Amino acid sequence: MQRITSATVADLFDIAATRRIEQATAAALPAHTLMQRAGLAVARLAMAIAPHARTIWIACGPGNNGGDGFEAAAQLRHRGFFPVVTFAGDEGQLPPDAKASLQRARDAGAFFAPTPPATYELAIDALLGIGASRPPEGTMAEWLRQMRTTAQSVLSVDVPSGLNADTGVLSAADESLAAEAQPIRACLTFLTLKPGLFTAQGRDAAGTVWFDDLGCNAFTEQPTARLAGPPRAQPRAHASHKGSYGDVVVIGGAPGMAGAALLAGSAALHAGAGRVFVGLLDPSAVPVDTSQPELMLRDARTLDLSGTTTVCGCGGGSAVRELLPRALATAATLVLDADALNAIATDSALQTQLASRGKRGRPTVITPHPLEAARLLGCTAADVQVDRLAAARKLASRFGIVAVLKGSGTVIADAGDGPAAINLTGNARLATAGTGDVLAGMIGAALAAHQPAFEAAQEAVWRHGHIADTWPADAPLLTAGTLARRTPA
Repeated sequence: MQRITSATVADLFDIAATRRIEQATAAALPAHTLMQRAGLAVARLAMAIAPHARTIWIACGPGNNGGDGFEAAAQLRHRGFFPVVTFAGDEGQLPPDAKASLQRARDAGAFFAPTPPATYELAIDALLGIGASRPPEGTMAEWLRQMRTTAQSVLSVDVPSGLNADTGVLSAADESLAAEAQPIRACLTFLTLKPGLFTAQGRDAAGTVWFDDLGCNAFTEQPTARLAGPPRAQPRAHASHKGSYGDVVVIGGAPGMAGAALLAGSAALHAGAGRVFVGLLDPSAVPVDTSQPELMLRDARTLDLSGTTTVCGCGGGSAVRELLPRALATAATLVLDADALNAIATDSALQTQLASRGKRGRPTVITPHPLEAARLLGCTAADVQVDRLAAARKLASRFGIVAVLKGSGTVIADAGDGPAAINLTGNARLATAGTGDVLAGMIGAALAAHQPAFEAAQEAVWRHGHIADTWPADAPLLTAGTLARRTPA
């Protein structure tokens, strides 16, 4: 059994691939083997989460997910715990393995009840697995509501009930329950890691994810996505100089919005760029930032972008549209953020020029949040959030670029055939103005150091979130300015 963290490197498999893996694995083993292994794993993790518990409520559904719960009840009873099993289903309709585990739970002396116990120390959600085709209803929905809104810890079996394992979207009936706080929220997933556990609402619903391959790890399926883990350490050579790490030019800072461009520039500087020019679109802006004199402030319209890494759009307002054609045509590598993306979304000529960069092999990274992604794709933010992986891939493919779809479980996709990456760093400390500008600057610094675009984006996203994850709980609020200065070179 393995705990999944931001340092985990692993492949992710969608529901269809997981089903094929499950079928092939089960066919090679004696009947009921996988369920017995799964139930034992659930029991072991339950004992680790609540070692002093007496009563453990196990809510079981009508399929094999419920069978895993029955098997866990048998294992827990053998070890001196008092499992109370509630069953939402028809015993006569249970799959054969689940029916066998039901009998094993009864034989072990597990207590079966029509309603949840009045008091318990841990709840185990074994209601619905990856095969659920509709939202939990009736009794199931009520039991889930009780689990997710009370103060007791919850352990989900394979996936939280009602969660789409491919997309991370909770069914409508459970959507309001995603962010309820609990002492411990955990999920033990089997055979494969599923992408939906790590993006959209999946991260809140699952909590801490644990993985058990049930002794079966010989996969021939192609992964849907990957958890890439932390970037490799890249120590700087003694015989290097500022030119070794490239020039970053930030274009943005329309009247009243200079702060966004300065944040991006500060992030690029602290992330290791050799030189950083901040080209402001406000001609009346102060010509120097006295708190960071290393940033070279210029009038954006006077800068030569050829051969540079250009970060375009941070606080650019409508004024950035004027310089976008030049940035798209001449920048050696390019990061497009915020207002640059909004301008491209409404201008077919700019869209054509962006796609042309991709065809010419000019490295380009875009960093939309869901609404900006929706504008580029001609849909709604809700449509993007329904399948974040698909939306990121569509953006990457349409324009031939690397797409960084920001949000819980940021997705990084390129136009190639390889799997997208889902990032596991970051938390709600980043939900404040300017942190997106910081990310754009960090990506710019990685590109200026001649990293491939996909790797540069992946590294910067990981580091950006890692700062928030390691921010001391008793420290002052993490602001974008502080975040920019904490970016490690």
